[in-house]
Amino acid sequence: MALTRIMRGMRVSLARLPLFGDGKYLPAAPVHNVRDLWPGNSAAGARMARGSLTWAGYTHPVGPGQWDSPEFEPAFREGLLSFRWLRDLRAVGTDAARLKARALVDDWLHHPSQSPMALECGVIGARVAAWLGHYDFFAASASDAFRQRLMARILVEGRMIAALMPPEQPGWQGLAALKGLLAVAVAMPEYTGFLTRYRRYIDNVVESQILPDGWHIERSPEVQLRALRELAEMRAMMQAVQHALPHSVALALDKMSPVLRAMRHGDGGLALFNGSHERSTALIDMVLSQATRTRVVASAMPDGGFVRMQAVRSLLLVDVGIPAPAPFDHNAHAGTLSFEFSCARQRLIVNCGGGVLPAWQEALRQTAAHSVVTVEGMSSAEFGEDGTVRRRPAHVGVEHAVAEGAHWLNLSHDGYHASAGATYYRRLYLAADGEILRGEETLEGERELAFALRLHLHPSVMAVDALDGSILLTAGEQHWRFRAEGGVVSIEESVYSGGQVPCRTLQLVVQVEPAARTAEGGHEAGVEPAAPPPQGSTPLGDVPPGKVRQVVRWGLKREKLLLLT
Repeated sequence: MALTRIMRGMRVSLARLPLFGDGKYLPAAPVHNVRDLWPGNSAAGARMARGSLTWAGYTHPVGPGQWDSPEFEPAFREGLLSFRWLRDLRAVGTDAARLKARALVDDWLHHPSQSPMALECGVIGARVAAWLGHYDFFAASASDAFRQRLMARILVEGRMIAALMPPEQPGWQGLAALKGLLAVAVAMPEYTGFLTRYRRYIDNVVESQILPDGWHIERSPEVQLRALRELAEMRAMMQAVQHALPHSVALALDKMSPVLRAMRHGDGGLALFNGSHERSTALIDMVLSQATRTRVVASAMPDGGFVRMQAVRSLLLVDVGIPAPAPFDHNAHAGTLSFEFSCARQRLIVNCGGGVLPAWQEALRQTAAHSVVTVEGMSSAEFGEDGTVRRRPAHVGVEHAVAEGAHWLNLSHDGYHASAGATYYRRLYLAADGEILRGEETLEGERELAFALRLHLHPSVMAVDALDGSILLTAGEQHWRFRAEGGVVSIEESVYSGGQVPCRTLQLVVQVEPAARTAEGGHEAGVEPAAPPPQGSTPLGDVPPGKVRQVVRWGLKREKLLLLT
């Protein structure tokens, strides 16, 4: 390890040496155009033209000489130094926006940031890809001196990325680094070492991150989108210069696209698992169209650990996996066995989403921010101070059966065994017409425990106590009735962070206290048990000696005609 770092440091030092001949032998412009594929935000670009950048939930004034302000948060600094905001200025399309972009790039060429983050290979890759992707916007009409400085810097940045290979950053940022290296290889094909370096490392990086079923190893729909976007850009670059796409990239594109489609609700946005946000439907469509020409939707995702159940227009997405392994677990959530449910374009039951600011990120990683059971206020996974997962479920049981269009799902995990001595079982049933969803939540342990079932509602869903033991849910023209037994049902406040700003919403809570536990098998709220599973399914069985079993049953049924008194 020490020798590797020494060699890497030597390569970086060599990469930063002045160019031979003071850059006189550089091409005057990119030999092949590198086209940025994605739309910018004109409103954000207009603010940037006025000297203000909003990134990752933070807003700061920016301008020449302001690359290293101590007030910048790490997430904001990463966005600023990556130059991804150039596409927003381009979306404005005015001469003022063009001159603003040119002035900022020129200031960087003379006085680059001294932050260590500026030398991370993922940030360098994003930056050089942004410069080349928007070259025709801010540089093509500039002076010869500016373009020569820019091309010289692009060459140095490419040498820096090559020196930092293989990327130390886990996750999709490593793909961003390789994308930047490929962009330099396309723009300066006479420097053949860049393409050689790219081909040497791309297979290992892709294979270390993309699971056999097409899921990115971080198990986040939003990271899936980001990684697929990086690979789609590589595909476009290779096509532009008529080079063969590495087999690992082509295979990943074919496998990842069906997974991303599978994790979209009827409104086109992403499901909120492991820190995801809904994201722009138009952007998701564009990424998918650039990645592959097929429209396949993944039906089985055993490696990523998700189950997708669709009945007519209803969709149930369930997290049946263990949080991502180190070192890919910095964004993992304690949401094992949580689910999201939608009907047509209407989201009904959701998870709370991903935080943008650090305080929200920490809160929304907890189990209580997911539509699942929490035991005695604890989470099924614990996180260390460095953001990694310190404790996670060791075993997750999954059994999915389908018969005549109806779905049965038997699940379990031992995430509460170490902290509370209990195993959690969840049974879900989705009727063939998609208008009945039933669940059974079971804790089995050495003693009775306090626990709560939380079902978070989308902000567009209204919840009203019907005063007959049920709760009426209204979402647009849809009406649903919720009933539960085995605990005290209430409507509480919650938060939804599917966009950049968290907003208020509601949650249905079924609270169980040990002293007030309802005897197993009762049906006082009129909740029907899930239909008998098809033959071959494994029943829960009798309570083992010395164990205690606590059960909550609930049901959600669509109402064709809602009569209010």
